[in-house]
Amino acid sequence: MQDPETRPYRAGFGCFVGRPNAGKSTLTNAIVGTKIAITSNKPQTTRHVIRAVLHRPESQLVLVDTPGLHRPRTLLGERLNDLVRSTWTEVDVIGLCVPANEPVGRGDKFITCELAELKATVLAVVTKTDLVDKRQLAEQLLAVSKMGDFAEIVPVSAVAGHQVDTLVDVMTKYLPPSPQLYPDDMLTDDPEQVLVAELIREAALEGVRDELPHSIAVVVEEMIPEGQVMKIYADLYVERPSQKAIVLGHKASRLKEVGTNARRQIEELLGGRVYLDLHVRVAKDWQRDPRQLRKLGF
Repeated sequence: MQDPETRPYRAGFGCFVGRPNAGKSTLTNAIVGTKIAITSNKPQTTRHVIRAVLHRPESQLVLVDTPGLHRPRTLLGERLNDLVRSTWTEVDVIGLCVPANEPVGRGDKFITCELAELKATVLAVVTKTDLVDKRQLAEQLLAVSKMGDFAEIVPVSAVAGHQVDTLVDVMTKYLPPSPQLYPDDMLTDDPEQVLVAELIREAALEGVRDELPHSIAVVVEEMIPEGQVMKIYADLYVERPSQKAIVLGHKASRLKEVGTNARRQIEELLGGRVYLDLHVRVAKDWQRDPRQLRKLGF
């Protein structure tokens, strides 16, 4: 066995892929131990590629969070898919997430075929193991093993914290020998404004009706430190006046609730007091309009 002293330092990029709602962002958060990727029970919530950096004495794993690959129905959908595929070509190790509590479907097989073309090491990660018993898990592991030629198959539960460290060990093993890529104190290379916008969007998505998740975009216009308080001015964009009414709620009660929930999360992220000023605006059919997409950062 190789002496740990002579083992090379490894550093590189990894990402989790899978159909929407396979548990990718929750897993990223569990691994890094801080809330970096937005999580929601609505599919297709991740829109920005957010990097999280995991530091260990002998390695550095940089996790790239991508949107779920899906059949695009809008220009936004096509752009998100392009973003996913370009990310895949740049990482060293990929974990294909398949939920333990749902049968293997056409979407899983489609993504497995796409991954087979890449030079990255591909692992299968069976997520949400806390939702099934041992027999169901064994059946799912067998079904996943038949889907493709994976370097390893790792069952995990991000919620219960089961096997999360084991997964990191396995991913790290497939990283190339390399010097450190990021400084020790860095958890993410994304500007704070992007993370703040994601937290506001997550708060806005909670509890809104099913037709809304894709139709909300958030732009942080300004972040101004004043004394001990960070003043944040942000706009929530929807596509139609009827959606604006849903986000506002009766006498703006829903927007107030969104502001309270988002502010709590942002204060945790920034480590200080926050004043949050939110406005809801209508950008007609922004998901299909190239000019609007550019303006909203896509």
